[in-house]
Amino acid sequence: MPNTFGHLFRITTWGESHGGGVGVVVDGCPPRLPLSEEEIQRELDRRRPGQSRLTTQRKESDRVEILSGLFEGLTLGTPILLWVRNEDARPEAYEEMREVYRPSHADYTYRAKYGIRNWMGGGRASARETVGRVAGGAVAGQFLRRVCPSLNVVAYVSEVQGFPAPDPSSSLDKQRIEANALRWPDPDTLPHAIAVVDDARKAGDSVGGIVSCRVQGMPVGLGEPVFDKLDADLAKAMLSIPAAKGFEIGSGFAGTRLRGSQHNDPFYFEEGRVRTRTNFSGGVQGGISNGEELFFRVALKPVATIALPQETVTEEGKPTILRARGRHDPCVLPRAVPIVEAMARLVLADHVLRHKSIGWESLP
Repeated sequence: MPNTFGHLFRITTWGESHGGGVGVVVDGCPPRLPLSEEEIQRELDRRRPGQSRLTTQRKESDRVEILSGLFEGLTLGTPILLWVRNEDARPEAYEEMREVYRPSHADYTYRAKYGIRNWMGGGRASARETVGRVAGGAVAGQFLRRVCPSLNVVAYVSEVQGFPAPDPSSSLDKQRIEANALRWPDPDTLPHAIAVVDDARKAGDSVGGIVSCRVQGMPVGLGEPVFDKLDADLAKAMLSIPAAKGFEIGSGFAGTRLRGSQHNDPFYFEEGRVRTRTNFSGGVQGGISNGEELFFRVALKPVATIALPQETVTEEGKPTILRARGRHDPCVLPRAVPIVEAMARLVLADHVLRHKSIGWESLP
């Protein structure tokens, strides 16, 4: 089931970039959960194209329709089908790529694997597939608000082409993050960060960077060792996002430069629960959440579609120069923020149900 993600709380995404539409089937969502198109739409509006000059100018309203699984505003416990129509597909813009492999795209690998490929915008390999993820993540968010009301998932762009944002952990402000086109947490360094993206856009090029995510109000006990550890499932979820090339949790790779005496998180007891004085573990120890803030980072490469001429070959192996047309993001980072949040919510919703399945009446 390569298009399905999750165990008990599952999503199956469907549709192509330039087909009739895209969407998701959410299966395993518990019954009697309040849900509306408006709640899902709020998340899709954060992901949709055309938000600013920093994103693709493809014009899609991304209006969601709930086709099943809902009655009188409540979930039925049956599969929920969510559909978004493609309104501004322009397959003619990809005509010259019918027999040409775009560098760093999935054109060649899809053709090699299946013997056929959708050359109109990349088909399933297009980031338009993530519409279904964000819609499914919105449903997961409604479930989490019911069972873990203290949970707060906040992602933000923390680095663009090597330029880092100051650490906002002590003053994380989602409203401030959402108020700017880059979803950057620091107003003082925002102009420079936007200039980095703008310079690439004007040059017909693209840039990558890092999206960080913090989950506050985490319960203790989420994670299924040994192969379905919470951090392992988060890694799979994040690395399945188009353009994702790296994942680290807590201290990540920087932790390798410390000694154990520096890296260990000392325990102490406060207000009836065990806490840690530091959080190099990123909220997960032994694959199980320890109740501290869940903190991870996702590295995303520069967008592969650029306006500059590039060397490539045709399907027959003949060398050629590709001059890409169409619309593309000079930087995928701001639109990746709601995708990262959605995938985090899907993992957490699945693990909440899995934790409850072992017999606990409530989360610790």
